[in-house]
Amino acid sequence: MRTRMINGIAGTFILVSVLLAMFVNENWLWFTAFVGANLFQYSFSKWCLMDQILQSLGVKN
Repeated sequence: MRTRMINGIAGTFILVSVLLAMFVNENWLWFTAFVGANLFQYSFSKWCLMDQILQSLGVKN
């Protein structure tokens, strides 16, 4: 359950930051890069900050 939520949250963050970069300021692409870098490091370390946040909010695995 949390994994699907993390994917949905990450996808939403990426889409919103790309739209903000297009219509507000291109520096929002740094946020896109940050989300991508976190997804990349998760593939190696199996640790994700968003997973910890969701767990502390009581979202079941």
